[in-house]
Amino acid sequence: MGYDVIVVGAGLAGLVATAEIADAGKKVLLLDQEPEASFGGQAWWSFGGLFLVDSPEQRRLGIRDSKELAMQDWLGSAGFDRDEDEDYWGRKWAEAYVDFAAGEKRAWLYDMGVRFFPVVGWAERGGYLAEGHGNSVPRFHIVWGTGPGIVAPFERRVREHIKNGLIEYRPRHRVDDLLHQNGSIVGVEGSVLAQSSVQRGEDSSREVVGNFEYRANAVLVSSGGIGGNLEQIRKNWPNRLGNPPKKMISGVPAHVDGRMLTITEQAGGRIVNRDRMWHYTEGIKNWNPIWSNHGIRILPGPSSIWLDATGQRFPAPNFPGFDTLGTLEAIQKTGYDYSWFILTQKIIEKEFALSGSEQNPDLTGKSIRQVLGRALPGASGPVQAFMDKGEDFIVANDLGDLVEGMNKLTGENLLNLAEIERQIKARDREIDHKFTKDLQITALRGARHYIGDKLIRVAPPHKILDPKNGPLIAVRLNIVSRKTLGGLQTDLSGRVLNLSGEPIPGLYAAGEVSGFGGGGVHGYRALEGTFLGGCLFSGRQAGRAIALEVKS
Repeated sequence: MGYDVIVVGAGLAGLVATAEIADAGKKVLLLDQEPEASFGGQAWWSFGGLFLVDSPEQRRLGIRDSKELAMQDWLGSAGFDRDEDEDYWGRKWAEAYVDFAAGEKRAWLYDMGVRFFPVVGWAERGGYLAEGHGNSVPRFHIVWGTGPGIVAPFERRVREHIKNGLIEYRPRHRVDDLLHQNGSIVGVEGSVLAQSSVQRGEDSSREVVGNFEYRANAVLVSSGGIGGNLEQIRKNWPNRLGNPPKKMISGVPAHVDGRMLTITEQAGGRIVNRDRMWHYTEGIKNWNPIWSNHGIRILPGPSSIWLDATGQRFPAPNFPGFDTLGTLEAIQKTGYDYSWFILTQKIIEKEFALSGSEQNPDLTGKSIRQVLGRALPGASGPVQAFMDKGEDFIVANDLGDLVEGMNKLTGENLLNLAEIERQIKARDREIDHKFTKDLQITALRGARHYIGDKLIRVAPPHKILDPKNGPLIAVRLNIVSRKTLGGLQTDLSGRVLNLSGEPIPGLYAAGEVSGFGGGGVHGYRALEGTFLGGCLFSGRQAGRAIALEVKS
């Protein structure tokens, strides 16, 4: 059976591209090494946040945004400094993506049935000057239905084409090599893996039961990054972030292994910006793991006291939710791989959310009644479960017992009660008046000027050590792996470039494997809501280009 295009990887970028190619009447073979249960890849597990600019949701909340402001924020965060080489295409992709986010992105998704939670989140707040890192305004739009809600319309389109014969989907087909002929990529060969009944995200067998070879006019690689391969992360870890963590938990399943990056590089594709990556600092070990070493990220509001492993408060602007990689650098330069939040019951009830579709059953299940339940007293059900069962949580009625529990948890006895008490008391004194020199308290008060934060995200500023706000809670925070910001360098059609900067005939890439476009659309830092969006945009760009350029 002849194919026009082979797509390697059935994650979000692969599904988008496959749907676009089949819409144009081309015959597509979709291959994935995982069982069908993992259709949709990492996107299914996501919180479903998307970066949109000047949206109706923003305008209803009084947020004045613009493409110019968004581009200023993007460039300030990206810090592109390899413009004539590794960043050349990344910058072009960034400009195109911001145009997309400020233009047709929302309408395109809306026409496919995607809807958004009405309160826009404010992620990566920055804390520097106007041209520095961070979102100047809230732009984090949560898909109603979270990750599964964004996967669903593309899965539906792909399955419709499977029924009409334009797409053939083969899970448990692992690509091991790209086939060359006369300087072009003309197909793939690989291993058929044993059938597996594991559930979505669980580690699957690598037992080989057969081999395959398929040919087509073009091959699109959309196989994801290296987030599940901790060895590769440490190998590529940049010196600017300190030493690589000796202990790290995994925010993605084991199949996010980076194999196709190596295979595509061996076929002549150029990998750029290997040293750019995105890992979270607020990771907790999942008490109910799905994959090996499963970590969950806390999505924190800005009020918790953030201490390093020795009990010293991080300096501004290393506050929760402000600068992920800036705080990662600060943590790693302490010589320890973990840090601490100290907070109150009032803070956890208002400010703690957990990343992931499975940790937000109300939003994922599209239950208005359950979402309204978040306004009731007490932590949300998933957060309470971590408080009760998670190994990284300590709850106590007084600071002495809390610090004792923190020292007992690590076994290192690095924390001094008097030192921690001094710092928190100093912070609490700043609550007594409307003035302050504590920039975190300034930030809390400023955040509550935004109605979205005041309603559901930021607790009223209060004294941490006042018993009426308790009990006290400490959370040990681990580094949790997540995204590859570099990758295969591609032009705006998604064509993979070689070491000379020329497109390799027949070879395309989209999604995280291409640094979400161009080999690094984000530069050094991300603004959040841009990973799913990068998969959507790069998959669409590559899919439409292939549909135009590839002859049946």
